[in-house]
Amino acid sequence: MQLTPEQLTRYSRHFILPEIGEDGQKKLLCAKVLLIGAGGLGSPLGLYLSAAGVGTIGLVDFDRVDLSNLQRQILHTNDEVGNLKVDSAERRIKAMNPDTKVIKHVTRLTSQNALEILKDYDIIIDGTDNFPTRYLTNDACVFLGKPNIYGSIFRFDGLATVFKTDEGPCYRCLYPEPPPPGMVPSCAEGGVLGILPGTIGLIQATEAIKLIVGIGRTLVGRLIVYDALQMTFRELKLRKDPSCPVCGTNPTIKQLIDYEQFCGITRGGQKSSQGGSVEDISVEDLKAKLDRKEDFVFIDVRESFEAQIAKIPGAKLIPLGQLEGRLSELESFKGKEIVAHCHHGGRSRRALEILSSKGFTNLKNVNGGIDEWSVNIDPTIPRY
Repeated sequence: MQLTPEQLTRYSRHFILPEIGEDGQKKLLCAKVLLIGAGGLGSPLGLYLSAAGVGTIGLVDFDRVDLSNLQRQILHTNDEVGNLKVDSAERRIKAMNPDTKVIKHVTRLTSQNALEILKDYDIIIDGTDNFPTRYLTNDACVFLGKPNIYGSIFRFDGLATVFKTDEGPCYRCLYPEPPPPGMVPSCAEGGVLGILPGTIGLIQATEAIKLIVGIGRTLVGRLIVYDALQMTFRELKLRKDPSCPVCGTNPTIKQLIDYEQFCGITRGGQKSSQGGSVEDISVEDLKAKLDRKEDFVFIDVRESFEAQIAKIPGAKLIPLGQLEGRLSELESFKGKEIVAHCHHGGRSRRALEILSSKGFTNLKNVNGGIDEWSVNIDPTIPRY
């Protein structure tokens, strides 16, 4: 591989490093890295990997740029609001480094397409924010023998490690079972410090470059725990679980499964996997109920500032943190159907489980919350 004069100048600081040099740079230019997610973590990953000279970057994302993304997703700008994230990301990456080829996968990663998408890449980087995709990514990487560079962020805290099962554990060794649905709020519900994904994404990018070039000590078998408020990094040792159902001695999972079912995510009208009287209702069914003017209690358990941004007409605002102190407002409706929504569905499920424990029985949770309502019912309602 002959480097051009422009490349010799662009990557000159790498050539000076004996650990990288010209051979290492050529490895970077030949490497293929897949970013699952072009959001908070995908942003620093896309920019720094392209700047470093990674030859091919794949992007898996089906979402569009929203104004609320710009607080942390630095791949995107105001001018890109409303555009597909993969298109916006491609423009920024190519502007950063025209050497980098961008392959766009405008789709949700599923059990049906994951192996086909992942198979042509050297390294997979998980920048997702939901448990079904994390388990799916893990299992696909194990089956294909691909390293999986993992990162996660929430509020002021971040995690990063490398799952590489020929040397160490996989994601399931660390988290054998997903948490109950709604137990762990998403960043959209719990918030996230805008700069936090920059820190974790750069750790992931660093690990990718080390793996490609073959230098240094990687995070295989080690988990970095970052606390931005205290500005501390802790390291936890991770061990391979011999009984892991995917990478263990006698694996029981040998093909991709239904990951939403595995994570207990219900589909419209089905009972919650946690039992009780809480059921899911789709936004389409909610609209039909409102259009028919059915007699039910409709509550919004988001915070008041969220209701100022966007709201579904007719919902009574009772923030989740105030619910137990305001149960008297609902006591007279114990025999009625109660429908609750929040941003994405996690907080409203917790609210309904509280009501269930207090003797309320006819409870329905709006699957996907107001965000799903904005996407599928009323696009004039702002997303945030």
